[in-house]
Amino acid sequence: MQETPSTGGDYIGGATHDRGVEITTTSARVPAVASAWTRWGQLALGIVCMVMIANLQYGWTLFINPIDEKYQWGRAAIQVAFTIFILTETWLQPVGGYLIDRFGPRVMVCSGGALVATAWAINSVANSLTLFYLAAVITGLGASPIFGATVGNALKWFPDRRGLAAGLTSAGFGAGSALTVVPLANMIQSRGYEAAYLWFGLGQGIVVMVVALLLRAPKPAEIVAAGPALVQQGTRDYPPAAVLKSPPFWLMYAMFVMVGSSGLMATAQLAPVAKDFAVDNVEVSMLGLTMPALSFALSVGLVLNGLSRPLFGWMSDRIGRENTMFIAFLLEGIGIYALLLCAGSPISFVLSAGLVYLAWGQIFALFPATCTDLYGRKFATANYGLLYTAKGLSAFVVPLANVLKNFTGSWHGVFAVAAIMNFIVVALALFVVKPMRLSIIASENKAGGAVGQPAE
Repeated sequence: MQETPSTGGDYIGGATHDRGVEITTTSARVPAVASAWTRWGQLALGIVCMVMIANLQYGWTLFINPIDEKYQWGRAAIQVAFTIFILTETWLQPVGGYLIDRFGPRVMVCSGGALVATAWAINSVANSLTLFYLAAVITGLGASPIFGATVGNALKWFPDRRGLAAGLTSAGFGAGSALTVVPLANMIQSRGYEAAYLWFGLGQGIVVMVVALLLRAPKPAEIVAAGPALVQQGTRDYPPAAVLKSPPFWLMYAMFVMVGSSGLMATAQLAPVAKDFAVDNVEVSMLGLTMPALSFALSVGLVLNGLSRPLFGWMSDRIGRENTMFIAFLLEGIGIYALLLCAGSPISFVLSAGLVYLAWGQIFALFPATCTDLYGRKFATANYGLLYTAKGLSAFVVPLANVLKNFTGSWHGVFAVAAIMNFIVVALALFVVKPMRLSIIASENKAGGAVGQPAE
C-alpha cells in the first residue's frame, strides 16, 4: 500500500485509509533553507550593532588632544588607554567566540552593549589615567562579543558570499562613525569631551542591547550551498585546537599583525599628525563641501574604510582572497608613503588619508573569509577570534609610534616602517599563502576529509 504524503508544504507523512484500516505515517518537518529576508535581515542587524560601536575605535582620535589639554598627561600616556582597549577587545575574542558558537549571539551581544555604555559613562567623569585605563578594559570587554558575534554570524549565514557578507558587517565598524564623527566633534568642541562620552556612550549601548534581542545563529538546514568555485573551500570543520597547529594560520597571523599595525597607527595618530603639520584646522573645499582638513579626512576616510570592506570582499568572492590582498595591501603601502610626503598640504593630507583608510579596511573582510574558507563554518567565530587577536598585538605599535616620533623628531620613520610592512605582506599573500592554502585544500579533498587533526 502506498503512503499519501500530506499536502502541507512543510511536512512529509500523514494518514491513509485502506479498507477501513488507518495507517499513520510518522510526521516530520522538512527543514527549509532560510529565506533571503531572514539571511539579509540577520546581516542588517549585525551591521547596526557594528555601527553603534564604531566610535569606540574610530572616534578615539578626537578625544586625545582635549584630554591632554585638560590634564597634561602626554599623548603617549593617553594612548595607552587605546592600546588597552584594543588588547582587551581582541584577545578575548577566542573565549567569546567559543561561547557564541556554543550558545548563540543574543546574550553575549546584549551584555556587550551594557558594558559599552558603562565604559563611556566612566570616561565622562574620569580624572585620572587609572580610571581611563579601567574604562578602556570595560570598553574592550563590551566590544569583543559584539564584533565577534556579528562577523561570525555573517560568515555562517553566507557561505556562498562570505567575502561580501564579512565585508558588509565590518563596514558598519569602519564606516559607522562617519555618520557621527562630525556631531561627535561638534559636541566635544561646544560641550566638552565629557558630555560627548556620556551621551554618545549611553545612546550607542542602548541601541546594541535592543537589536541584540533579534539576533540568532542559523540552523544547519537553513544554510545554502557552499560558495562559488572561484573560491575553494575546505570540506571539514576544524576546532580551534587544530587551527593552532596549522602553519597557514600563523602565516596569516603575521600578515594581520603587519597590516593591522600600519592601519591602527594611521587611524589612532591622524589627529596628532594633522596638528603637528598644522593642517588640522585649515579649511578644505572638495566635492562641494568645506570642512577643516582633519574633520574632512576623518569623514572621507571612514566612508572609504567602510566601502572598502564590501568592495574588496565582493572582489575576493570572484578573483580570490589572496589576489585581492595583493591589490589592497599594495594600495595601502602607497597611501601611507604618500601621506608621509604630502601631509603638509591640506588637500593632499585628506586624499592620502582617504587612500590609507580605503586600503586598510579590507583586512576585516578578507582575513575572516580566508580563515573560514580553510577551517570551516562550525567554529568560524572562535577560529576567527584566534586570528583577530593579531589586532591586539598590533596595538602595541600605537604608543611606540609616539615614542619613535619623539625620538626622531618627525613622523617620517613611523610612516616609512608602516609602508614597508605592507609591501612585505603583498609578497606573502600572493607567493606564499595562496599556494599553501590551495595545496592543503587539494590534499584534503583528495583524502575525503581534513588534513591534520580531524574536526570534533
